[in-house]
Amino acid sequence: MFNTQSAILWNDIHLYIAFLAEEPFVEAKLTERDSLIFLENDLEVFIDGGDCYYELEVNAANTIYEVFFIWKDAYVKGSKFDTPLFDVHQEGAYTFGGNYDRSGPTFWKGTHPRGIRWAFTNYDLPGLQTAVRVDGTLNNNGDIDKGWSLEIAIPWSSLSILSNGRSIPPSHGDVWTMFLGRFQKLVASGIEVEPHPAMALTSHGVNDTHLPDKWSRIEFEE
Repeated sequence: MFNTQSAILWNDIHLYIAFLAEEPFVEAKLTERDSLIFLENDLEVFIDGGDCYYELEVNAANTIYEVFFIWKDAYVKGSKFDTPLFDVHQEGAYTFGGNYDRSGPTFWKGTHPRGIRWAFTNYDLPGLQTAVRVDGTLNNNGDIDKGWSLEIAIPWSSLSILSNGRSIPPSHGDVWTMFLGRFQKLVASGIEVEPHPAMALTSHGVNDTHLPDKWSRIEFEE
């Protein structure tokens, strides 16, 4: 597969994440925010918050897709999630059981031991900034591109709900669990391979990114 590199930096104000993705034919047709970016080539970040987690996907057109997930067993009356922001009656709130093996006994709850999550698809992370640079020509397969890069800036203040008791910004030695990865369409003999092959900082071996216990442990050092 194509070379993919990632880096994480931080200061007292922001968490910074960057990707460099080799790709000979850079494509991105989805331009409406919160389109299903995973249907195209994309770069992805998930951040675990214990009883919740955040998903961000970006394509080479800098189109953003965000979802905030809360485990159903943690969504109880009077909890920190019992707020108008996470009202399950709002448009765009769905139940979600994961991507892997939802047949037979696992159809409703999926295969993860915690089962169902609430998925808030209208969620926008406050202060999120993303920037994309294409080293080539977007959506033009008449030439060979070098690839594209993505830079992400997230205010620590926006991650307080994901801090799970950790200090904001992190203290020296704090560990956060994150997924950094890439999904890339692959065409073999004229047929698109499904599911799209994935490259990740930490491989978890199944077609389901929604496994926080399998993500990378990121330790912050001064």
